[in-house]
Amino acid sequence: MKNFKDFKIKTTTKSFIGEKIKMFKILDREISVHEFRLEDSKIFKDRGSKKCLHLQIGIGDVKHVVFTSSVGLIDAINQIPLSEFPFKTTIVKINDHFEFT
Repeated sequence: MKNFKDFKIKTTTKSFIGEKIKMFKILDREISVHEFRLEDSKIFKDRGSKKCLHLQIGIGDVKHVVFTSSVGLIDAINQIPLSEFPFKTTIVKINDHFEFT
């Protein structure tokens, strides 16, 4: 019987590094955004963009992952050329939505 390693399968999905952190813990703090990924939302299937934004962020030298369905953040990050990553920003809450500043 073969061992799994004998198949020489390489994972094509790239995982983000660090612990999950809630949005309210990073509000109004300078962060660096290293990468992002958009996936279908498992929670908000019937409203908003129906997408979930996965952000690989850094606070100082510590990396974290943030998940949000914020339409404003999704729209804004889609307009940033990949060549401009990583970038520094602050996420603020204005009324009921989030924005990069």
